[in-house]
Amino acid sequence: MIEEFDALGGTSAPPSATARMRALLQGALRHGRDELGKPRSGYGAPVVVAFAAGAGTLLAATPVDAGLRADPDAAGERGWLLVAAAVGVLAELAAPGAPAGPADLHLRAGDLDGSLLLALPGDVSAADLQEYAPLLFDERAARLDRLRARAAAVPARLLEGPELREPIGEHHPLRIAEAVARLGGSPENPRSVDEHEDAVFALLQPDGAKAVRPHEDPDPGRRVARRILQRLDGMGKWGGYHTDFAHLARGFAGNDRKLAQAVGEALLEAGLLAEKPSVGQRHVFLNPRRAAEIRQLIDEGELPPGLRLPSA
Repeated sequence: MIEEFDALGGTSAPPSATARMRALLQGALRHGRDELGKPRSGYGAPVVVAFAAGAGTLLAATPVDAGLRADPDAAGERGWLLVAAAVGVLAELAAPGAPAGPADLHLRAGDLDGSLLLALPGDVSAADLQEYAPLLFDERAARLDRLRARAAAVPARLLEGPELREPIGEHHPLRIAEAVARLGGSPENPRSVDEHEDAVFALLQPDGAKAVRPHEDPDPGRRVARRILQRLDGMGKWGGYHTDFAHLARGFAGNDRKLAQAVGEALLEAGLLAEKPSVGQRHVFLNPRRAAEIRQLIDEGELPPGLRLPSA
C-alpha cells in the first residue's frame, strides 16, 4: 500500500491522482482501524499513518477514532501509542522548541471521515516531509509492541478541510504527548513519559492563585487520595497512558507512602481507578467514566459514594 502511494508521486502526486490516492488512504485507515482491534496488528499488511505538509501546518491522519479528541478512552492502548508516535513525529519535524506553559501547546485535532486527524504548526517542505516523516515514524513505531506500522507521505490536499480544534480537557493525553515530545521525550514510550512526568506536571499546572492545593487537606487519607488523583490527571493518565501501581506512592514520604498504597487500593475498589494487567506489574489509570467525580474530589475534597478511604 505504501508503495502505491509512492508510485503515484507521494507528496508531489499530480491532481489527476487525487481520487486514487484518496481511495487508497480511506482503505488504509479502515484497514488500520480493523487491525488495531486484533491481538496483533499489522502483521498481514502494516497499519498506515499518513503525513502531509500544508501551508504552515503539518498534518497526520491516524487509523484511530476521531472521538479521541474528546474521549481519551476512544482508543485502545496500541491505538493510543500509535497516535503518540505520530505526535512525536510532528513535533520533531516542526521543531517548535520546549513549551513555556499550557497556552504554548498548539496540537489540534479533527475528524477525517471518522479518523483522527492531527495538526501542529510548522514549516516543512513537501519534499523534506516525504524524505524524513517515514524514517522518523519507523523509528518510533518499531518500539510498539505487537504492532507493525508504516508512514505514507501524501499531498496536503488529501488531509486538509476538517475543522481543527483543541483536545478537550486541560490534561488530555494529546496535550501530554505534545509536551513530552517538545521536552525531548518519546510520547510513545511509557518509560520516557514517566521520566518527564515532573517537568510536564509543572508545565501544565495553573498559576499559583488558581491552583488546587490538595496537600493542605487536613484529613490524611483524603489528602493522599486527592494528591494521587491530581498527579494522574495532570499527566493525562485516563486510559491511553497508565502507571505502575507502585508509583502511586511516588512523592510521599514516611508513613504517607504506606498510606498511599492503601488509598490506591481503595480508589481501585471504588472504581475511580481502573486496572490494566501488565507483564509482572499492575498498571492503573483514571476511569474516564468517573471523570466528574474524580475532578470533584480533587478540587473540592468531596468523596463519591462507595469510596472508603483508610485513615493514617
